[in-house]
Amino acid sequence: MTLKRIFVTGASGCIGHYVVEALIQETNHELFLLVRNPEKLKFDYHARPGINILQADLRDIEQFSDLLKTIDCAVLIATAWGGAQEVYETNVVKTLRLLSLLDPEVCQQAIYFATASILDRNNQPLKEAESIGTDYIRSKYACFQQFPKLKIAPCITTLFPTLLLGGDANKPQSHVSSGVVQVANWAWLLRFLKAEGSFHFIHGKDIAQIVRHLIDHPPAEGERRQLVLGNQMVTVNQAIEETCLYLNKRLYFRIPLTPKLANLFIALFRIKMADWDRFSMHYRHFTHRHVVSPETFGLPTYCATFMDVLKLSGVSRR
Repeated sequence: MTLKRIFVTGASGCIGHYVVEALIQETNHELFLLVRNPEKLKFDYHARPGINILQADLRDIEQFSDLLKTIDCAVLIATAWGGAQEVYETNVVKTLRLLSLLDPEVCQQAIYFATASILDRNNQPLKEAESIGTDYIRSKYACFQQFPKLKIAPCITTLFPTLLLGGDANKPQSHVSSGVVQVANWAWLLRFLKAEGSFHFIHGKDIAQIVRHLIDHPPAEGERRQLVLGNQMVTVNQAIEETCLYLNKRLYFRIPLTPKLANLFIALFRIKMADWDRFSMHYRHFTHRHVVSPETFGLPTYCATFMDVLKLSGVSRR
């Protein structure tokens, strides 16, 4: 396999740790890791030659202009989550700037991490993501919409992760994985409810295997370059049932969780709901066409079932 020069942003995050760890352990590619604080890196970046730490903020990407012209593949994972100005500057302005600094004659592929939240059920841009999404979601929508204007556009592979799982002693935990434990603690109540809804999920380790595969096997001309990352759809009721089975809690009668009942719970527990939260509650089915997992590429899937989700999120079995 031809060795490549790979530029990675966001190595200190949950997905970043899984991706970089796989690239260090399973390839000999030369890595250039852009990180603000190397002390947050929990993997061994001295494990082999060819691992270069670039300590800087993505907002100062211009200082690496010369380096970026020599890069064969860029993996853009870095993102800002809070503060409207920082989110827009990082997730839109400087991300687009980085992509513009890549040389289309040299760079074989730019792998960009968006989010499945900006797509509807037919994998088309979701207008509500632009109008009422969080700062993070709106920024991802805005950045993605600008891609056709870039010279590097034909080489961009956009990944849309669904619900992200991951984290252990050597990796940051995702928000979803930490939330799974909290939701499991409410199983005693949830087992009495039925709710309409469905979703996909994907583990960081599985994302890393997909990225590693794409780096060595970029999509050929005519192949899809917009990939929704996720396992097969899970319904909310299926998730409740499997959680109760996992925790050895019996199911009795189940009350349909209608919008009126949901609003009653919101009022009773004084839950603050933003516009995006209310939209999500009514949209319910966050599912997509043609989801991609390691199995799609003939690779083993680390977290394939909802039982796997519970186990890998640290929920104790009873």
